[in-house]
This record gives sequence, C-alpha cells and structure tokens, in this order.
Amino acid sequence: MIEEFLNYLKFELNRSDLTVARYGDDLRTFKAFFKNLDTHLSWESIDSDIIRDWMESMMDKGNSASSINRRLSAVRSFYRFALSRKKVDSDPSHSVQGPKKSKPLPQFLKESEMNEILDPKMWAMDNYADVRTRTIIMTFYETGIRLSELTGLDDEAVDFQNHQLKVTGKRNKQRIIPFGEELNTTLENYILLRDHSVTKCSKALFLSDYGGRMKNEKVRYDVRKNLSKVCSLKERTPHVLRHTFATAMLNHDTGLESLRKLLGHASLSTTEIYTHTTFEQLKRVYKNAHPRA
Repeated sequence: MIEEFLNYLKFELNRSDLTVARYGDDLRTFKAFFKNLDTHLSWESIDSDIIRDWMESMMDKGNSASSINRRLSAVRSFYRFALSRKKVDSDPSHSVQGPKKSKPLPQFLKESEMNEILDPKMWAMDNYADVRTRTIIMTFYETGIRLSELTGLDDEAVDFQNHQLKVTGKRNKQRIIPFGEELNTTLENYILLRDHSVTKCSKALFLSDYGGRMKNEKVRYDVRKNLSKVCSLKERTPHVLRHTFATAMLNHDTGLESLRKLLGHASLSTTEIYTHTTFEQLKRVYKNAHPRA
C-alpha cells in the first residue's frame, strides 16, 4: 500500500522525487515501529494510541517538534489516500495532535554586561553621538520600552519631577513607566548636551545629528554596534534590551502582572515566556552550585 501511495504522489500529484522519498522513509519507519510492537498489526488495525506512542518514542530520541510533525503529516496524507481508495475503513491519525513547536527563549544580557556597557568610561561623555547612544541603551534597559515607542518619545513625555515616562504603545495605548534616579540624571545631562550640540527641529526626545527625530534604523545600528563590545549574542537589538529589562525585573521579584503592565502586553500569556527565561537561569545556577547536579 505504501508503494501505491508513493506512485500516487509522484504521477498524479507531481510531487518532487525528494518529497516522495521522504514520505516513503517516514511511512516505512512508522510501519517498522508498529510491526515491532505486534507483527499482527496492520495499517487497517492500528489506532490513534499507537500513533501517539510512535510520536512519544521520537520525542524520547530527541527529535524536534518540526521533524515529528513532518512525519505525522506523511501518515495523515497516507490515510487520506487510503480512505479515498477504500483501502481502510477509518483514519486513526485524524484525532492525533502533533507536538507544539517550542518558541525560542528570549535572549538577554547579563547584569554584569549591562553594567559594563553603561559604564561612563566606555563612552566619550562630551560627544553628542556617544551620550545619545548611551542614554538610549539605558532607557531601553531601565524602562523596557519598544523601539518604536522610544523613537516616538517627545520631550514632554518625560516627567523629571516624578521620575516617570509616558509611552504610547501598540494601538495608541498609553502607559506610565517609572524610572530611577540614574536615568533621570542621564536624561537631564543628555538634553543639556543635545540642546547645545544640534539645532532642534523636532519635538522628539532623541534627535539625529541634524536635529530631526531619530530613525528606527539608526537606533538599531547604534545599539547593535555597542552591544557587540560586551556580548556575543546572536541578536543584539533593542528588543534584546527589552528582554533584558523583563528578565532583570523578574529576577528581582517583580510579579508577572506588574511586569505585564510595564511592558504594555495585552495578555499575561505573552509575559509568561520570561518565566521560562528565568527558570533556565535558575537551572544553570543549580547545576553550577549543587554538589550532585
């Protein structure tokens, strides 16, 4: 029955030789699996539990969710064909759900790396471009705002007296984010140097060398260039600094609901991914510290 299905793929559906070969490999592998369980089993007699057992065995061997779902897709296609040709009476794969693809954990910088990149000794503190980039990195790290939110900030968004920032997020939703004394002072010094260095032709907080609002592309470039000095992460973007903020907050006992509001997430489920990040960090700490780890 496998060969008949493969001929159907090749000659009626005009699938590539590679696709046909992969489907054949997957189906023969599954057949070997259920025959190993019981030689009397056949395509007509297996049930959904056997398919689930096969998937579980692949997971135990370290196969990825993508790989398992691809093989499950081959079995489903085979059964659709077999049903249409009345070679089987039912499709046991119909009710089987494939494993969910795991989302990659957010990348983030260590606190020591952030301390290093924000050290004034790393920057020319009388140079506008340097001071601007350092202030931008600190703003990302201390507030967790998105790139578009940062470049959208105007001077009036900063409340120096109350140490808080009014941010306009997705769907024009506004939120207030508190910040500390260090960022307060850094922003004040940045504005003094900015107003002395460039001719302001925008109400924006962060200005280009020509006095206009900073572009997202320029901020990405400056962040990537400078994060490269202290970390070897594959991603060195403003969003990594947002991840770094979230991870630091959770590591210092911030509740998920409070973090959700600070980040401007509509749903708590979006924020929960950071708990996986901190748990992975705890596992590394445990492995390094526990004598029997």
